[in-house]
Amino acid sequence: MTEQGGVGGSAPRASTDPGGTEPGRPPFGKVIIQAIIQGNSVVVTVAAFAAAIVIGGLLIAFTDPVVLHAWSQFTAAPGNAFAQAWDSAAGAYAAMFEGAIINPHTVASALQYNSISAAFQTGSVSAIFDPLSETAVNATPLIFAGLSVALAFRAGLFNIGGTSQFIGGALLATWLGFGVPLPLVLHAIVVLIGAFAGGAAIGWVVGALKAWTGAHEVIVTIMLNYVMIYLLSWLLGTSAMQRPGRADLITPFIDGNAQLPHLAGPSLRINASFLIALAAAAGVWWLLQRSTIGFEFRSVGANPRAARTAGMSVTGSWVLVMTIAGGLAGLAASAVVQGTDHTLTFQSYGTYGIDAITVALLGRARPLGTVLAALLFGALHAGGVAMQGLTQTPVDIVTVIQALIVMFIAAPPLVRAMFRLRGARAAGPEQALAKGWNG
Repeated sequence: MTEQGGVGGSAPRASTDPGGTEPGRPPFGKVIIQAIIQGNSVVVTVAAFAAAIVIGGLLIAFTDPVVLHAWSQFTAAPGNAFAQAWDSAAGAYAAMFEGAIINPHTVASALQYNSISAAFQTGSVSAIFDPLSETAVNATPLIFAGLSVALAFRAGLFNIGGTSQFIGGALLATWLGFGVPLPLVLHAIVVLIGAFAGGAAIGWVVGALKAWTGAHEVIVTIMLNYVMIYLLSWLLGTSAMQRPGRADLITPFIDGNAQLPHLAGPSLRINASFLIALAAAAGVWWLLQRSTIGFEFRSVGANPRAARTAGMSVTGSWVLVMTIAGGLAGLAASAVVQGTDHTLTFQSYGTYGIDAITVALLGRARPLGTVLAALLFGALHAGGVAMQGLTQTPVDIVTVIQALIVMFIAAPPLVRAMFRLRGARAAGPEQALAKGWNG
């Protein structure tokens, strides 16, 4: 298969990709992703987050009726207008901090007791750590799903199928959880393996179709998302999966033996899935940086032609990396089904599949960065609930802040211009794009 019509009689470029997915020039989407991942320094990432927070604060302030009223009288009392805007934004962010990190009021309440045992008995100590617990709980599925997308990125693939892989893992894990009686510990392990296997099966389909037919993974994963969503809707309405006596789409609770244990007592929702997520991040790091398979993944992602010339199986790497990525997304379902909800509903898959792309990009497709990005988003989600409850600020502002972070991360030159930062020493997005399109 050759590229015809070279200008001025130039030699055509050959393509050895059986599916036509490896033309002479890298796909534009892949170039963009590589530019974002490789072109963003830590300083640019922090600056992007700061810019998103500032703009989010402005949105919070100028959607507040009290602030708008104060600014309608700006000429009469300009100081009051600025003060009201500051109080509105600062109050919302303070409430978010209290809901995600620590609440000073609960700390003060715990300090009033004469002994630690008395503070524990009243639940004051647990209340201190509840925000951090909620942040970890919200971050755990994002760690798994973010690692899934990040691993595929490193192999040059764009995995948008986190939703379908999550559902595949959730269905198998839930059925094993309530339909197969097993002893304590063993049951939880079997369900955990089932979650990985269910997601891995969907990921394998994506990798196999790309390897054997040349089907683009973006199209396949998007279509599989719809397939699995409708399959979930149908299965949850069948007698095999629907909870007896219920008309809505919900499964029976999984057995207590299949649930993952809490890490800090029943009053805090943080559970063993958080530790498993951290272990998965360490495993992905080892796979990419210390194993032969990981070296092949990175080589295929950097240059499939060179990898094939070196004797590596490009198609085999595609299948394997998508299988592992699917399994990681399936473990995200385990965190929900085994860790917190203990049941499966039609809403359980949430927006994890989409948020995972954001987390992976923000984390620059690296395991540690992905974990930190997931914790950041977990804090935003946990704090957003508290912000809405305490200040009546719509929780949708959290989604706006996330979108702003992604926008700035995707435009490093804009961030550098806003903060007057020097250009990156390494090849940035502009150089990556130029290199990608000029060969």
